[in-house]
Amino acid sequence: MSYTSIKVSKGSSGWGNGLVLTPTEDRHIVLSVTGGGIHPVAAKMAELSGAEAVDGFSNTIPDEQVMAVVINCGGTARVGIYPKKGLPTVDIFPGGPTGPLAKYIKPDIFVSDVSPERITIADPAAAGAQAASDTSTTMPTETPPTPKTVSQQQAEKGGFMGFVVKFGNGIGYFINSLLSSGRQALEIILQTVIPFMAYVALLIGIVNYTGISKWLAKTVTPLASNPLGLLLLGFIVAIPLLSPILGPGAAIAQVIGVLMGTQIGQGALPVQYALPTLFAIDGQVGCDFVPVGLSLGEAKPETVSVGVSAVLFTRLVTSPLAVALAYLASFLLV
Repeated sequence: MSYTSIKVSKGSSGWGNGLVLTPTEDRHIVLSVTGGGIHPVAAKMAELSGAEAVDGFSNTIPDEQVMAVVINCGGTARVGIYPKKGLPTVDIFPGGPTGPLAKYIKPDIFVSDVSPERITIADPAAAGAQAASDTSTTMPTETPPTPKTVSQQQAEKGGFMGFVVKFGNGIGYFINSLLSSGRQALEIILQTVIPFMAYVALLIGIVNYTGISKWLAKTVTPLASNPLGLLLLGFIVAIPLLSPILGPGAAIAQVIGVLMGTQIGQGALPVQYALPTLFAIDGQVGCDFVPVGLSLGEAKPETVSVGVSAVLFTRLVTSPLAVALAYLASFLLV
């Protein structure tokens, strides 16, 4: 089968140098992990290149067959998991290196803010250069053995000097581990926690100033103050066809949670409804991450295939049940 090289370019708010992708007999799958079937970006990539677009939620594909992965992650987990595996990643959302796996996101393997218009037939010269680069990076090279350092020689001899060397190496490893942990924690706070706090503060200010909170509170009060309404809300957000789509960014849960929390804080809604409302709007949490989490846990393909459906349909039962239990437990808050 004949394949064509394609170029995937970043959008106006995107990040990355762009990708030049060429399918092969071994790697001919464009994996769409977006929670809503095959995304138009994945379909366009497959159409122009001759590859095959596959829904990552409905099918289990070995990494060895994947040419590229299309995701819709705002910058937490999926944005870094596939680059960590060495798979070219195309994010339809804008953004750059962020999250706990930001160090694996490189401009030559990741591109963001991609729309179908950003996918074109690659220049033959660029495609040839990319193929040559891939070949040169994959060819095994032999490195001559390096002479042993004085520390290594002393460690091999044992005795007091060997003990000193081992002790020094252990202390150095411990200190470097602490420094690395502190550096990663600071990066996560700066790139993830603080922006989210600023977003929540801005959202609260906007809805209070515009009066949207009062209007929305009046709209959702009958549903939030009714146990059957909370059960219905928990059931709707956990529907298997909706939960993977509602999961990325958790926009619905964030907006409703902030507004309901503000109203409860102002006394417009009783505090007893805080706990069941939380469970009612969070039924979709993590549903977009199910196949990625199973893959990250090195689950077998059969386990991933069965596990995705099992988790989604199980959430359909546990979400309303959690709302009911939270409603009963909420009476202990007063």
